[in-house]
Amino acid sequence: MPAAARAPHFVRSFERGLAVIRVFGADRPELTLSEVARDSDLTRAAARRFLLTLVDLGYVHTDGRIFRLTPRVLELGYAYLSGLGLPEIALPHLKRLAEQVGESSSLCVLDGDDVVYVARVPTRRIMTAAITVGTRFPAHVTSVGRVILAHLPDEETAARLERADLLPLTARTIVAPDLLEAELRRVRKQGYAIVDQELEEGLRSVAAPVRDRQGAVVAAVNIPVHATRNSLESVRRDLLPHLLATVARIEADLGATGPVGVTGPGRAGPHGSATHR
Repeated sequence: MPAAARAPHFVRSFERGLAVIRVFGADRPELTLSEVARDSDLTRAAARRFLLTLVDLGYVHTDGRIFRLTPRVLELGYAYLSGLGLPEIALPHLKRLAEQVGESSSLCVLDGDDVVYVARVPTRRIMTAAITVGTRFPAHVTSVGRVILAHLPDEETAARLERADLLPLTARTIVAPDLLEAELRRVRKQGYAIVDQELEEGLRSVAAPVRDRQGAVVAAVNIPVHATRNSLESVRRDLLPHLLATVARIEADLGATGPVGVTGPGRAGPHGSATHR
């Protein structure tokens, strides 16, 4: 965040501490002091102070040279997940969906310009992308992100696309803003999104939105598949009906229990014809 845009209450040191935590990841579980300082844009002295503070608090472990996060950092995200209620309610339905189609299923929410996985049921089939609860991807290049973006107010969607890094992750990635806006309009009309090898070569994904009582999209459920095993037609024919039925059951349970309250209007069928609006 640019300094000029910060509010008077903004605590710069807290931002830096979070930056230190965020440089760690699944592909970088262990880092040296120099690596943390470089990737968090801090001096070595400042990075050392933050790291040692995190060690004292139990969030980081070190052998004196290498630093790694401890399981205690999960507490930072658990308060959000447990308060949300949605992941716990959706999980049994995701398990049933995964059993029905023999593929992984996930529930995602929008966080800033990314989608974050808040519930997931994996299968034994190996996907190149390592996805777990907490994994995040740019919203505009994922099926779950597109169904959520497609149902935001037009002005907000346009603003998000304007600031997004529309980088070609594969040769199929949509990077032209006008084409992406057209795709989002199509997703909104048909009620689901299919992303064909735009995030990763060989990976297709279909997603449908989860709505609250007012009809606002609050999350999305997806099924990722190997392109070699599933054609676009088979995704629509064999997977989409199960996906839409699962989302309907999640919405019904949310409406009954009330933490998010999803019982919204009907969605489009597999070929774009809305059941009711």
